[in-house]
This record gives sequence, C-alpha cells and structure tokens, in this order.
Amino acid sequence: MESVTKRYPDGTVAVDRLTLDIADRAITVLVGPSGCGKTTTLRMINRMVEPSEGRILMDGTDILRQPVHTLRRSMGYVIQHAGLFQHRTILDNIATVPRLLGWSKARSRERARELMERVGLDGALAGRYPYQLSGGQQQRVGVARALAADPPVLLMDEPFSAVDPVVRKGLQDELLRIQAELGKTIVFVTHDIDEAVKLGTMVAVLRTGGRLAQYAPPAELLSHPADAFVEDFLGADRGIRRLSFFPAAGLDLLTEPVVTVDATAERIAAVDAPYLLVTDADGRPLGWGEPGELAAGRIDTARLLPYGRPFAAGTDSLRAALDCAVLSPTGWAVAVDDTGRVSGVVSQQAIGAAIRAAHARHPGGDPATAEAPPPAEDPATGAAQPPNEPKALR
Repeated sequence: MESVTKRYPDGTVAVDRLTLDIADRAITVLVGPSGCGKTTTLRMINRMVEPSEGRILMDGTDILRQPVHTLRRSMGYVIQHAGLFQHRTILDNIATVPRLLGWSKARSRERARELMERVGLDGALAGRYPYQLSGGQQQRVGVARALAADPPVLLMDEPFSAVDPVVRKGLQDELLRIQAELGKTIVFVTHDIDEAVKLGTMVAVLRTGGRLAQYAPPAELLSHPADAFVEDFLGADRGIRRLSFFPAAGLDLLTEPVVTVDATAERIAAVDAPYLLVTDADGRPLGWGEPGELAAGRIDTARLLPYGRPFAAGTDSLRAALDCAVLSPTGWAVAVDDTGRVSGVVSQQAIGAAIRAAHARHPGGDPATAEAPPPAEDPATGAAQPPNEPKALR
C-alpha cells in the first residue's frame, strides 16, 4: 500500500496516506479505535471500496489492473457473524466460490468436506443450515468458505468478535494452527489488542483519521510504543502482555513438595514446607495441603486447597506461569507435562527472578531469542537455588 487515501464526497477522510508492506505467508493485524479506518483499509484491498489516492500492489501489480470479480475471487473474505447464505447447507456454503469458478458440484463438495475437517467441523454438520449451528461453528464455516478456492490472500474483518471469550480463544488457536499448515497471507482487523498480539506477525496501530501510528512485531510494539497514543491504546497492563513472548521452559521446577495421595508418613515428614501438592496415583494434581493435616496413606482430598490452573512446562509462557501462581492460594504454580501429570511446582519469587532475567537479557522482548531463565535465587540469601531443592512455601 503506497500513500493510500480514502476521502468521501463530504470531505471525510477515512484513511490518510497509509503506506504498508504486508508480508507474504504471515498474519498482519490492523488494530485501533473505532473510526480509525481499519475496515475501510481492508475493503480497499479487494476493491469493495475504491481508494481516492495512492496505489495498492499485490506481488508488484496494481490491483486496479485486474477485473474486480477476478481480484475478489483470489482473496478469501471472512466477516463478523460469518455472513453465510441461510438457504444453503453448510456444505454448499463452503463450496460457493469453487462453484463460481466453474468447478463441478462433486469436486466442490469434496473440497468442502476436506475443509470442514481442517477447520474442526464435524462432518455430520454438512447437511445442516447455518441457523442450526452455534456462533463458533458458523465462524468456522466462514473460514472454510474463505479457504475453499485456496486463495493466496485471506481478509478477515473482526471475524471472532461476536462470540463468547471461550469460543473466541478456540477460534484464534484454530486460525494459528491452520496458518501453520497453509501459510496464507492474512490481513486481520480487530479492535482487541490482546487478539492482535496473539495472532499478529506484524501489527499496524491506526489512530483516528486513518493515520498509521506504529507498525511493528507484537513484542516490539509492547516494549517500545512509538508515542503516548500507542502506549495508551496498549493499556496499563502491556508489561503483563509482553511476558507472553518469554517461554516458561527452563523454570526451576521443584519436585520435593509434591506427594501422591497415598504418601507415607515418612515421605510427608521429609519435606520442610508449609504446603504440599497432592497428586493422584497417576501424578495428576488434586490440591494443596498442610503437612500436619495430611494423614499418611489416606489423605482426605475433599479438604485440600485448590491448585488453581496449571501451566504446560514446555510450551507455555512466563505470563501463563505467573497467572497460575497468582491464582494459587499458596502462591505457587503447578507445572504439568503434555499428559497432565505434574512436572513440578514453582514459586512467584522464582517466576519473578526469571522475568527480571528475561528483561535484562532481551529488552526488546523478542520471542525468537528468549533464553531459558537461570536457576532461581533463594530469597533469603540471594544464592542460586540448586535444582529440585525445595524452598519454604511462603
């Protein structure tokens, strides 16, 4: 996009001299307050809105040189509420663009079934109509329809904003999974900075009037806002968001304060800690208990304190680990492996030390170069804590 402007007859400027290079096979997110020109920018890319000035080039070719219908069929388009045809089945909704391109009905429907599986839709839904599906399912249909003709570019205009937070997270994860498999060039519009940071390879922050405030990778955006407007838009908790780019892998997990539900009196007494994490026989967490109240060989699980929410030791971020520690009544986070079994526990103090070390090593917060944190320091002496040696749970 080269100095693209959209000016309406009444003089309103929706987009003002916008210049962007949108990378191939990446997700570029347009984010900003209402009225900043996000959707107008997206619609100019497929000429639903014609620019007043400037040029938009795809692979070096001005999009104005293509017939509009040819251009639009080369780009998938997903909107809020999916925009499905209510009189068509799910299968025929997904097959819409292939049919317009002249594919046979059999081939189009075969492609639609493939895409249903790819976006996580049960094949049994193929013969249903949109009104018979949940909001999240309808959005998955919308994504499948946009991918049906295998377009190189996918335009998404706040596609997940109309669903509840749980469904929204699932759709975001699904989009990232599909992108990892297909490598599309995606332009994604949202007003939600958390969504932008999670999904975006690059994030363009627009200010009111359609002017570009900052264009950067999410980690850089959170670390170095360009001005007061960007800083204010990112919110007071941008430091917490930045922790999403530092891995929790390498945190010094302690296993001594972890006992099974059938632990012996000797095992319980051997741990010098005010709380112990109790697991079932398979190593899955049950809750926290004080050693003096844990009866050897017959621990009453009904009296245990909740363990909060565990984090995945190998894949989650320091933000996830810190959130788990905050949610725990003991101040300690529970780490689990990919089977849900406890890998160990880690304190808020240890997580805090890892955060400080990560900031010191990587002031830009680059997730590609973040290293595992060093061993946690003993809060009393400042000395490095040996692996698997329990500290007092304070």
